[in-house]
Amino acid sequence: MGHLRLLLSIAGLAVLSACSGSHYLTTGTDAQNSFALGSHTVADSVMSKETPLAAVRAVTDTSSGFAAGKLIALTFDDGPRPYVLFGSKGDHPAPGLVDILDQNRVKATFFVVGWRLTPKTWGEPRHEENIGITCIDAAEQLTRRGHELEDHTYSHLELRTAEKKNGEQWVMHDVDRGAQAIKAVTGMQPRYVRPPDWIITTDARQDLQQHGYRVLTISAENPMALRDVNSLDYLCAGKNPAGCPKPSLPDAVLKQVEQREKRGVYTHILAFHELSTTAAVMPRLITDLKARGYRFVTLTEYMKLVGSKSGEPLKQQAAETRQTSAAVLSR
Repeated sequence: MGHLRLLLSIAGLAVLSACSGSHYLTTGTDAQNSFALGSHTVADSVMSKETPLAAVRAVTDTSSGFAAGKLIALTFDDGPRPYVLFGSKGDHPAPGLVDILDQNRVKATFFVVGWRLTPKTWGEPRHEENIGITCIDAAEQLTRRGHELEDHTYSHLELRTAEKKNGEQWVMHDVDRGAQAIKAVTGMQPRYVRPPDWIITTDARQDLQQHGYRVLTISAENPMALRDVNSLDYLCAGKNPAGCPKPSLPDAVLKQVEQREKRGVYTHILAFHELSTTAAVMPRLITDLKARGYRFVTLTEYMKLVGSKSGEPLKQQAAETRQTSAAVLSR
C-alpha cells in the first residue's frame, strides 16, 4: 500500500511538471505583447532571488529581439529656450513644449548650452522672444518635472574648427564649463555630450571619453541603436523652410524609424532642437510612435537598457542574456 501511495505521488508531480512546462511555452509566445499591455509574463514565474535580472529581461523580450524592448529617447538641443518650452506670447501664440510632453506623459532629455545658464539670461535678443522666464528658471522647471539635462557645450561653437584655432584643451574646457553650468542648476554631473552638429575630432572625442563623458554621434562607428537619429527638424524652421522633409517632419522621422526597424533595430535616440516648429509636431509624432508600441524614456534609462558604457552591440548583449535565460530555465 505504501508503494502504491508513493507511485501516485510521483505521477502527480509529473503532471504538475508537465503543466508548468506548457505554461512557459504559452506565455513565451505572448511575450512580445506583454511590454505594451503590462501583463504578467513568464518572468513573474521564474523570478527569484537566484535569478539574474538579465535573464528575466531576456524572457520578456519584445518583437525587437533585444532585451530593452521598443524604446525612444526623445532629445532636444540648443536650449533652454523659454519661449519654446513654455509657449510664445507674441503675435503667434504657441503651446509650450513642456506642457505637450507632460500631457503625453513623456520624459525627455535636453542638451543645453552652458552660456544660457548664466544669471538673467533669457535667450538671444535678435532671434528669441522674452516671455519673462530666464533660462536658469526654465532649466530648474525641466528638472523638477522629471526631464534630464545633458551637455551641448558651453559656447555652442563647432568644435573641430574651434580646436584648430584654440587647441584640443579648449574643447575639453568648453565641455567641462558647460557641465559645470548644468551641475550648478541640477546638482548632477552630466555624463553625455552631443557636440554641435555632431562635429568633433577623433582625438577630442577620445579624450572626452577618457574623462568620463559619453559622446553622442551619428557616426557608423557606434552600433545603430546607440547612434543618434537626425530628425532634420532645423530645416523646418524659419519663414521659408524649403528644406523641410516631405511630406511632413513627423512622416520623415517615422520613415527613418521604419528603415531602422527593417534592420532589426527597435530602439532609437531621436535628436530634435528646441524650436517652435518642432514643438508643434510633437503631439502627432508622440501619438504615432506610441501606436507603434514605443515607450519613451530619458537618455540615462535608455543607455541602461540598451547599451553598456563600452557601447557593445545590442545583438551581443541579447545573445548573452538569452544564454543566461536558457541556463536558468534548464535548471
